[in-house]
Amino acid sequence: MATTSAEPLKQIAEDIYQVRLPLPFALNHVNCYLLREDQGWTILDTGLNIPEARAVWQTALAALQIGAADIRRIILSHVHPDHYGLAGWLQEWSGAPVLMSPREAELARQLWQENNLGQTMFHLFRQAGVPEAIEGEAIAHAEKVRQLTFPHPRRVELVEAGTALSTGRRQFKAFHAPGHSDGQLVFYDAADRLLLSGDQVLLKITPNIGIWPVSELDPLGRYLASLQQLSQLDVRLALPGHRGVITNWFERLAELKQHHAVRLAVMLDAVEAGGVTAYQVCNQVFNTPEFTMHELRFAVAETLAHLEYLVKQERLRREDDGVWLYRL
Repeated sequence: MATTSAEPLKQIAEDIYQVRLPLPFALNHVNCYLLREDQGWTILDTGLNIPEARAVWQTALAALQIGAADIRRIILSHVHPDHYGLAGWLQEWSGAPVLMSPREAELARQLWQENNLGQTMFHLFRQAGVPEAIEGEAIAHAEKVRQLTFPHPRRVELVEAGTALSTGRRQFKAFHAPGHSDGQLVFYDAADRLLLSGDQVLLKITPNIGIWPVSELDPLGRYLASLQQLSQLDVRLALPGHRGVITNWFERLAELKQHHAVRLAVMLDAVEAGGVTAYQVCNQVFNTPEFTMHELRFAVAETLAHLEYLVKQERLRREDDGVWLYRL
């Protein structure tokens, strides 16, 4: 099959096809994968539930002559909406179970199934010092995104880190890769030195490491520790959730570590002796006037993660009087 980077379906490795699905964001696509088994197929990640993405799935499945009964399982690396959103739709069609880590299953319930996302987002943005007018718009946008995760899967099976998963001739091992999402799993085929890296390691762009309403503490610290653990894997080829494949594994890990070292230094420089809010730091570090509301939410979350990391490292202190104030 001849391929170009823009093709929605292409064979990316032996028995692995990449399905590139559109997204209505600045990051305008997500990579999902079809893994051929001896009898049937595994789906890894699903895309956002929008008509354009459903159409790509239908075309890709038809091109490979995959019927509903051929889908053995649907695995989710993590439950961000661009990976989780079509899991229920694909399950309704195929009857296949949806597999995810226990923590991601809990997050799916908290973020997408319970109707309290707006309230928790409001509280977090208030702590970050986001103006009320923007708070309301950001919460409304978050709820619109939540609507793109329906229907939710009804049959869910849990996968622990360390679990071995066979897909035909390939044997994958699940590794816990937190930071971007608390319970994210990546999957490593040692024989082929191939890693399904989810959103943990991306090419050219950096994964969002943010504090969200239900995040565990210190996502940046856990992310950097995860990169160190992943550096122990001998990876020839990594297949990520966005952008192109990664063939310079160790160099890319080093670049990501350096990016966050620079970002931490820039944020530390943005903190004034008299104290600043996370929103004020965000406006200094990012070009927020050019951001969509979706991008602004991510920028605030990422700013919080870096500032809280500096607090934990005792390079900053935080005062809490309803709004968090960061001081040198």
